[in-house]
Amino acid sequence: MSDTNARIADIVNSNDVVLFMKGTPLFPQCGFSSRAVAILDHLGVPFEGVDVLQDMEVRQGIKAYSDWPTIPQLYIKGEFVGGSDIMMEMYEAGELQQLVAEAGITPRA
Repeated sequence: MSDTNARIADIVNSNDVVLFMKGTPLFPQCGFSSRAVAILDHLGVPFEGVDVLQDMEVRQGIKAYSDWPTIPQLYIKGEFVGGSDIMMEMYEAGELQQLVAEAGITPRA
């Protein structure tokens, strides 16, 4: 396993919810990342944001790690969920809320 893969695996496995994104949760740098942050914020889900714009190795490595070509990428309890379009579809269907609840993640008050 490469150093980048090991770093990504450590991030994914050390946090209940991780969003690899462009920018930060407070200042997303693309519309898709902004939408992903908005969905998680609306659900009150605490999450770790990883700014791929700050690390080109992670920016490329996360695409190989998940076998998913785009960013943002959401992971819950170490499992890849999808990008912002999938997050939106799951949210609208109530599936994302169910996944968060089943993962035992307590929303922020």
